[in-house]
Amino acid sequence: MKTYCRVLTIAGSDSGGGAGIQADLKTIAANGCYGMSVITALTAQNTLGVTGIHAVPVEFVAAQLEAVLSDIGVDAVKIGMLFSADLIRTVAEYLKKYDVRAIVLDPVMVAQSGDKLLQDDAIAALKQHLIPLAHLITPNLPEASVLLGRELTSSAAIAQAAADLTALGCANVLIKGGHLETGDSNDCLYMSTEQRTVVLPGERIATRNNHGTGCTLSSAIASFIARGESVEQAVRLAKEYITGAIRAGTTYTIGHGHGPVHHFFRFF
Repeated sequence: MKTYCRVLTIAGSDSGGGAGIQADLKTIAANGCYGMSVITALTAQNTLGVTGIHAVPVEFVAAQLEAVLSDIGVDAVKIGMLFSADLIRTVAEYLKKYDVRAIVLDPVMVAQSGDKLLQDDAIAALKQHLIPLAHLITPNLPEASVLLGRELTSSAAIAQAAADLTALGCANVLIKGGHLETGDSNDCLYMSTEQRTVVLPGERIATRNNHGTGCTLSSAIASFIARGESVEQAVRLAKEYITGAIRAGTTYTIGHGHGPVHHFFRFF
């Protein structure tokens, strides 16, 4: 019997379908893996923004984790929106209980619309409990700035920041450069075990359909890691995938704000 490459996403639900759990599961399927989900929060959300957030009780998040990890198991985990410190501690507890190692953590703090998705006390919990467990963290520039407590305004500063973030206990850091005001959308990957920095060039594509790009990228990375790729190769393949998804999404119109990327562009 064949086996699936299993990827679990632990994240919030986006009712508009462009980000969060919905984007994660689309991405995982599009990249040849079997997707499972633990929903941490429900959002009332569309292409214009977030109008409400309803946190899932921590006990029920724990029940979802126990159900998936005790039976199906995982080859990789992607973590997105966690919202509260209690939730972060609970997720960390179950990942340690089941000795999950291949963890891609996207430290989601603010939605693309500017809506806050992480409580203030949760940032300290993220640093203490989850980042040390992660195999790779994938902050964007604003998130990396919050984690380090300083602004990042140049390529040199980003490269240094990626190395500095490994002091929080995660061996590999990918800082996404999409928020830089000028130039291409280059990302910076630092691998501490090799003490090596890799800059991954990215084309800046003119589009308003860029909702959920961070969720999509981190889920794609987790999918390729589940399939046995190294961190560097997984990031390269995921970068190629998200670029294609963004480019394909430019030809569509949906909603009145920031639409999604085209997750299944390779199939139709």
